[in-house]
Amino acid sequence: MQFRTEEYLDQLEDGPAMGRHIRAQYDSKTVVVYQACPPAIGRFAASHGYFGSEWSLNLMTWIKPGFLSLMDRSGWARESGQEVVLAVYLERAAFDEILAQAVHSTFVAGAPDDDEAGRATVPTSDVHLQWDRDPDLVGALQERKAILFGLRGSAAKRYRREWLVHIENVTAFVHEQRKRATESHSHQLIVPRERLYPVTDAAIATRLGLDAPPTTSRR
Repeated sequence: MQFRTEEYLDQLEDGPAMGRHIRAQYDSKTVVVYQACPPAIGRFAASHGYFGSEWSLNLMTWIKPGFLSLMDRSGWARESGQEVVLAVYLERAAFDEILAQAVHSTFVAGAPDDDEAGRATVPTSDVHLQWDRDPDLVGALQERKAILFGLRGSAAKRYRREWLVHIENVTAFVHEQRKRATESHSHQLIVPRERLYPVTDAAIATRLGLDAPPTTSRR
């Protein structure tokens, strides 16, 4: 397993506890996003390093930089069609391009693009974004939100192979940690190490709906 991990309780203390922020595992060259998919697609991708013919360009592909948020969506790899969890290492420049292209997938009244031109980009954009709940281990809603991205068209084609650095099947890790994903065992839970991802372009940060990062951080 290539990605870096830490104890869940350590990550929990490393705020922010509320707001819209992008948390991810990244370095100067790559950003890790997670995707849950059917076994045939996931196993092919992990063994070949790209997405094969069973992966359809006709469907929106949803990815998340937040591991626990994807666990909530996929039921810890128990939902039908989401039995394999992949850690997908993207070129950092590619992730920044995803951020630059992203528009809200459902129109958000009062958002920075709340105008006629902004509304027109929703059906045509190849990168959609949503802000999802970021639940705790027992599924309770928190004040913090997690981002997810939907890729289609040219973005999906580039994600399929061009933007990829490495794909890792982390399903075994997910199954191991699922047993610890309870309040009584949270002190044993290990998760990928994630930190706030910097979005330095103010216009992009505003369009995404990001909140200002906290003034202090443990890292």
